[in-house]
Amino acid sequence: MANKLRLTVGGVELIINSDDDEQYMQSLAHEINRRISELTNKNSYLSTTMACVIAALEYSDKAKKCNIEIDSLHDQIKKLEEDIANLQLESDEARREIDRINKENQTLRGKLSRQ
Repeated sequence: MANKLRLTVGGVELIINSDDDEQYMQSLAHEINRRISELTNKNSYLSTTMACVIAALEYSDKAKKCNIEIDSLHDQIKKLEEDIANLQLESDEARREIDRINKENQTLRGKLSRQ
């Protein structure tokens, strides 16, 4: 169930609905406000709106790059799972071959001992 939350971001008071808890959302607002302050302190010509847009672009860029990395990691996991499956097949095949060789060895030893 969505909670109505009151946040202040970039000097603008917002009321939003969120399924996330208030403390988490407040921490996000605090992080964004901190970044906006950093930007405006570095460049006094930036308006709050411009700083908000820059911060939004930075966070959007970071999120997109993280999603690309996640997709890449998922692909790597799939490949590793395929490699594991192939190695298990090879291992099973090797065990069967070892069993066959051991049986053949026992048969040959039995034949030798009867001679």
